[in-house]
Amino acid sequence: MAIALGAIADDFTGATDLANTLVSEGVRVMQVIGVPDEDTDIGDGDAVVVALKSRTNPADEAVSQSLAALEWLLVQGAGQIVFKYCSTFDSTMRGNIGPVADALKARLDAGLSVICPAFPANGRAVHHGVLYVHGLPLAKSSMKDHPLTPMRESSLIRLMEAQSAGRVGLVPLQTVRNGREAIRARLAEIARDGRGYAVADAATDEDLRLIGSALADHKLVTGGSGIAMGLPANLRTAGLLGAASPPVLPKARGRALILAGSCSTATRAQIARAKTPWPCRKIDVDRIAEGEREAMDTADWARAQPADRPVLIYGSADPDEVAAMQNRYGSGRAGAMVEAALGSIARDLCRHGFSRIVVAGGETSGAVVTALGIKALRIGPEIAPGVPWTEAQGGMPLALALKSGNFGSETFFEDALAMLT
Repeated sequence: MAIALGAIADDFTGATDLANTLVSEGVRVMQVIGVPDEDTDIGDGDAVVVALKSRTNPADEAVSQSLAALEWLLVQGAGQIVFKYCSTFDSTMRGNIGPVADALKARLDAGLSVICPAFPANGRAVHHGVLYVHGLPLAKSSMKDHPLTPMRESSLIRLMEAQSAGRVGLVPLQTVRNGREAIRARLAEIARDGRGYAVADAATDEDLRLIGSALADHKLVTGGSGIAMGLPANLRTAGLLGAASPPVLPKARGRALILAGSCSTATRAQIARAKTPWPCRKIDVDRIAEGEREAMDTADWARAQPADRPVLIYGSADPDEVAAMQNRYGSGRAGAMVEAALGSIARDLCRHGFSRIVVAGGETSGAVVTALGIKALRIGPEIAPGVPWTEAQGGMPLALALKSGNFGSETFFEDALAMLT
């Protein structure tokens, strides 16, 4: 069965974010983990999102993985491809968003491609080509201190021109709000000017739907999950999608576990709230570095907690502590130790009855899903904007909520688990 839409996401939480947007539009979505095998089962999915862990890889690795995912999606019959990156455009001035977009565009012979990371529900808007996060220019938001991709530039035009081979034009907000034909005319003008990309301003969901409606003939669409809002209507008009299908909650009802590796402000606030009612333990990076049994000891501790209470295990820290750890062990190694420990803990606890798992952080989600050997996820109902419950395919029932570090209110953890009681 051919799929109507294919997508490539540069991290695991970003993939579920995009899948959640499509599910909200009545699309049946499967998420596959890593570049799929030839025999990967996508069931009756209308769309497939390939979740990669390529956001902070060397650019050549990110390009290679993304092209491999694209080839698989083309074999599945996908006529339109979405390259999904974070709504805060997480990258460096050298990539990886630009190099991957260039490679996908070249393989598809796609011509002009749109850039739009706007996600109004989570406070991301684009105006005059500048990305804003809760009203602040990106470079003045908390993303300026991100440990892996510190964002020191707010102009998407300058960011993309620094890391891609194409010049970049702008579809201003007034043009967007003049509707589909005005957007198409502006995109055609930018293409005639020899530019390879066009940043589209957007501040509301309706802006995103209008942009999406103008992209029916585009082989490649790039952006945050919000850009997908307007794409299913195009596919239904073309007869490629059937009637809307409601999402279904996962069946798992075992013990509850929260694993947090993100150091974002939002996740740290969620951890602070959860510490009061629930057993919690912080990963000791120094013990890991010294070769101690930190992961095994933490898993033993978690199993000993009351079975009727969620358990919180975290490696999240404030910017000063993160900087100190990076100075002590190196930026890559410090994060990798925490991720490996949380992945190992997840694998151990899943074997002992923990089957409702919330994971905070894109890199952490990648480590946990990889450690659990999960190959595909069925996308369920939304918990909060950008975050759905998902159900692992194959094996015993396992519910996973993979949350981008920046997403969700302070009550996110309890809100998520309340849905599965």
